Amino acid sequence: MPNLAVTLKKQLKLARQQVIDTFQSNHKPEQLLIQLRRSVDEALTEAWRALAMPAEAALVAVGGYGRGELFPHSDVDVLVLLAHAPTADEKEKLETLVQLFWDIGLEIGHSIRTIDECMNESAADITVQTSLLEARLVSGNRGLFKQLQERYQAALDPLAFFQAKTLEMRQRHIKYEDTPYSLEPNCKESPGGMRDLQVILWVAKAAGLGDSWTKLAEHGMLTATEARQLRQKERAFKDIRIRLHIYTGRREDRLVFDIQTQIAETFGFKTTDTRRASEYLMQRYYWAAKAVVQLNTILLQNIEAHLFPQQIVPKRINDRFNEVNGFVDIAHDDVFEQTPSAMLEVFLVRSQHPELKDLSARTMRALWHARFKIDNAFRNDPENHRLFMQIMQGKRGIIHALRGMNASSVLGRYLPNFRHIVGQMQHDLFHVYTVDQHILMVVRNVRRFTMSEHAHEYPFCSQLMANFGQPWVLYVAALFHDIAKGRGGDHSTLGMVDARQFCQQHGISEENTELIVFLVERHLAMSHVAQKQDLSDPEVIAQFARLVGDERHLTALYLLTVADIRGTSPKVWNAWKGKLLEDLYRMTLRALGGEAPSADRELKNTQQEAIKTLRLYGLPADAHVQFWKQLDVAYFLRHDASDIAWQTRCFHDKIDSAVPLVRCRLAPIGEGVQVAVYTPDQPDLFARICSYFDQKNFSIFDAKIHTTQKNYALDAFLINAPVFAKNYRDIINLIEHELAQLLQSTTELPPPSKARLSRLSRTFPVNPAVDLRPDERGQYYLLSVSANDRAGLLYSISNVLAKYRINLHTAKVMTLGERVEDVFLIDGPGLSQARIQIMLETDLLKTLRI
Repeated sequence: MPNLAVTLKKQLKLARQQVIDTFQSNHKPEQLLIQLRRSVDEALTEAWRALAMPAEAALVAVGGYGRGELFPHSDVDVLVLLAHAPTADEKEKLETLVQLFWDIGLEIGHSIRTIDECMNESAADITVQTSLLEARLVSGNRGLFKQLQERYQAALDPLAFFQAKTLEMRQRHIKYEDTPYSLEPNCKESPGGMRDLQVILWVAKAAGLGDSWTKLAEHGMLTATEARQLRQKERAFKDIRIRLHIYTGRREDRLVFDIQTQIAETFGFKTTDTRRASEYLMQRYYWAAKAVVQLNTILLQNIEAHLFPQQIVPKRINDRFNEVNGFVDIAHDDVFEQTPSAMLEVFLVRSQHPELKDLSARTMRALWHARFKIDNAFRNDPENHRLFMQIMQGKRGIIHALRGMNASSVLGRYLPNFRHIVGQMQHDLFHVYTVDQHILMVVRNVRRFTMSEHAHEYPFCSQLMANFGQPWVLYVAALFHDIAKGRGGDHSTLGMVDARQFCQQHGISEENTELIVFLVERHLAMSHVAQKQDLSDPEVIAQFARLVGDERHLTALYLLTVADIRGTSPKVWNAWKGKLLEDLYRMTLRALGGEAPSADRELKNTQQEAIKTLRLYGLPADAHVQFWKQLDVAYFLRHDASDIAWQTRCFHDKIDSAVPLVRCRLAPIGEGVQVAVYTPDQPDLFARICSYFDQKNFSIFDAKIHTTQKNYALDAFLINAPVFAKNYRDIINLIEHELAQLLQSTTELPPPSKARLSRLSRTFPVNPAVDLRPDERGQYYLLSVSANDRAGLLYSISNVLAKYRINLHTAKVMTLGERVEDVFLIDGPGLSQARIQIMLETDLLKTLRI
């Protein structure tokens, strides 16, 4: 027995390596899958016979192994089929058999059942029923296996099986974010992957329509061209999965960032000046997955119609389209051939009839095959311009129409520059969608501002949109804002040219053309100003007001900016970013209304509002006077009235406190905790506070640092952490107690925590950057840093600043996915010397690279 295990293990290992070597020279995935399956068949058969298994038993391959395919590191699923419950001797033999399977190096998934048990399990579990659908005899009693097949086929209900598998598929799609465009797709399980193809073949086999694309074509479920395309896509996915298994040395079905470039290089893709090798691979993958999703929808509709026949009673919509059982159906097979503009019209009809479910399989198929008729003549046809603008200006169904047009490749062929970014990845550590999906997500976000059912999500945006005439202008701007990504150069400038050409071609007025072009060119401006500049500086507001020019441009840019940030990743947006943008909008609106930005006016308004709030707290009318006397103008300009009132309430009667005071509250913006610190100043105070937040794994979103005339530090922080959602009262009390104790300590600061970079950051490292320059007035210095995010980064930066005796006034800490872009307003005695500036920048770069 030990000798047999050693022999079979060597035999399998040698066969596996030979098969892999052959694949790496001829790149024929089907050959590898079959040869690996045969080598395992031979080893299992030899083991079965060597152990003299009972004559009334059979070894059956199930699942993918039963299908006759075996990937390099896939499980080998087998069923030991028995005629009756095993005796004690037979149980011992079965245990020996299973142990032998493991000993020869196989990842075995096994079950031991009688036919009755198989049927009971099949009836109770759709997974078992599916695995038995592809059962294949490896060795043993053929008659027993035939009995299983006969009973299985007799019990199989094709209708129930179809419903169960399509429901299972929908649940799987939801698990994988319901998109084939995940940046790290699972080539087996993600929508548009191998599993979707297998579902079609499973339900087709159960329905008696064959178990191959050729047989499905023979039954009229798909055309010969579609069958050929599906074979090509299936082969491509198999090829990728094989290479994943070989490269990783394990069962790995995910195209994760770490290995995308290496897998791409095995296909011969090379990195160029504008694109990574992985981007070429992934775009090919997404195109294939998109085609599978489209053909999968068509095929499942056709199989469903075969299994659940309904009387076809067309209801006329117009000369080209009918309603058939709730779907938009073409009036005849040559509609798109005879009237090419109907390829746009069908989406307009669908959006104008919300009661209809979707396009029929017949319509989708005809559209899929006719898409090549969208050429320059089609794009220059005024009728098609009119239809496209009707879709964009519609009252409903705009997003559904654009997504349908993208899925059927109509959108990319009508807008050739859009086609270039279909399936294009974005390696900037905060976009989690491909460029085309991000664009459609931004259009969706803008569109939702117009819908009352979504008004609770962003009330201010909904309020602005309600008074914004011609919202379709924003949809067009959103459609073009990132359309030039991946071409090299500034995508905003290149996209502006595309947008202008589109507007001129589609007869859009000069006024709306100018606004659309402005939005495309400047779509990053508002987030840049809000997140990286000092909004308390009147000149910053005045300059931004000059950029936007009027209220309509400001409102449009604000709405597009919010929609854009929300469309990058669920992790990028937070309430603090929302507050910064809204503050910038309101201050700019006042400036545009003729109210010139004025520090004196802002100071008076803020103080008056803070006093009103203090009265609500029940404090004496003069409670704030002594506290405010030690605060300068910069303090009042950099804080909201509510924050000033809260800090005054906390510290007005403790002006001369000898011990550090720490107070916390839930942030009024609805996310995070505000921390206010009042203590005699000390050189390493900011670093010491950051060390505490670092130890607790709290993220700092914002910091405002102020020194009073009595040399007290009055520092305010906005922090966040997942733990704040639970027991926030206890956490607030803990912070107030522990941080106050730490600030009384004179012990040496602990080293920053050494957390590893995330997998994503290791794969796509950000080149650290430090920029130090005087502000507009030469009063302070703006220090900007960018790097991959990691735990302890801000604390490490604060240590360097403390080393050079830098005074920190404000800190804007922006985390964009895995990338940080922090901006600090600083001054210090040595910053006027070029040598000190160079040393500071050098030390910061070293810190960012650690």
